[in-house]
Amino acid sequence: QVQLVESGGGSVQVGGSMRLSCSIVGDSFNSYAMGWFRQAPGKEREFVATITWTGSSPIYADSVKGRFTISRDNAKRMAYLQMNSLKSEDTAVYYCASRRKLVHTISPYDYESWGQGTQVTVSS
Repeated sequence: QVQLVESGGGSVQVGGSMRLSCSIVGDSFNSYAMGWFRQAPGKEREFVATITWTGSSPIYADSVKGRFTISRDNAKRMAYLQMNSLKSEDTAVYYCASRRKLVHTISPYDYESWGQGTQVTVSS
């Protein structure tokens, strides 16, 4: 079992950039696929991006493709979500999640551990 702690959220204007970080504490981070999800008020949690334990083969939601980049640094036990060209519809609480599998998935039900979430607000 691992503990996840997100940071880097806040407020930004439309068109701006922000990087979210996820610190992983606990078991061997190298064995986990990582994902980012988000939840806007009144909406269900939705998939944003995921990456394998090697840092390869990222998958993105269509809504963020070309604007967001997921990455990880296994030596630092960190995962990141770089968000560029932010839109108002990106406003949500963002969560990082881990699953103790080498391969990744876009379903939130396949992830065992979750961070507490960090608020991202994009305003015009």
